[in-house]
Amino acid sequence: MASGPAPRLILNCDDFGSCLAANDGIEQALTEGLATSASVMVPCAWAYDACQRAREHPEWSIGLHLTLSCEWQRLRWRPVLARAIPSLCGPDGFCWSTPAEMREHVQPEEALAECQAQIEQFLAWGARPTHLDCHMGVMYGEPEFFEVYLELATRYDLPVRLIGERELAARGSRARDLAKRRGIRSPDDLLNAPRRAAGEDLRAYLLRTLGDLPPGSTSEVFFHPATAGPELDACARDPQVRARDLLWLTGDAELRAAFERHGVKRINWRDL
Repeated sequence: MASGPAPRLILNCDDFGSCLAANDGIEQALTEGLATSASVMVPCAWAYDACQRAREHPEWSIGLHLTLSCEWQRLRWRPVLARAIPSLCGPDGFCWSTPAEMREHVQPEEALAECQAQIEQFLAWGARPTHLDCHMGVMYGEPEFFEVYLELATRYDLPVRLIGERELAARGSRARDLAKRRGIRSPDDLLNAPRRAAGEDLRAYLLRTLGDLPPGSTSEVFFHPATAGPELDACARDPQVRARDLLWLTGDAELRAAFERHGVKRINWRDL
């Protein structure tokens, strides 16, 4: 373990509210496992249930997974403002299937209206957000949509997920500088797919790199835990990955021991 202040890591569960299997898995990961926070997809069928679970557990750190696209083929969801802003929907009447389609058809001011409606619906359901992030990275790809993201963070005084410094540098993006200038808080780094070696899963990557987190740094890593079963098999594109994420977060003694061995402190979004 390196000397100096302990590195800190947020372990976030994405896709809360997407289906019952996700809600059951995320609740288990938060109450029994290593997970420290979760993010709700307000347009999805099980979002209300996710918010009710959050109300029953005020100690949880729950934010919004701002959702403008729907990549799942058999479980579809509509924007909150689907009737008011038809361009938010694809030809099937649901969210556009990919971030690229969304950015082609949805104007930034429409994305702002929809995302604000999602936040207000979340609040109306009695939940209190601790952070913002976005589904499929839809807010990161173009400057005008990133501006929407920052505007919402400013309006609601919430910290946000940002892509890692290394990945931003490769894109020539100054997103972190823009966020800092506006006083928007975020973890220092995001530990997910781009850093992994070929064929390396997230668990192996964490075991390899937890000891390399800089002293005093704050990072985030996200998972998609869900309980295995017919519902998950029917609706998710990657049911085995999601069930495996739940096992890692709740029953992996080696992963839990690695946090202790390297002195990595698990925190949630409130700690920012």
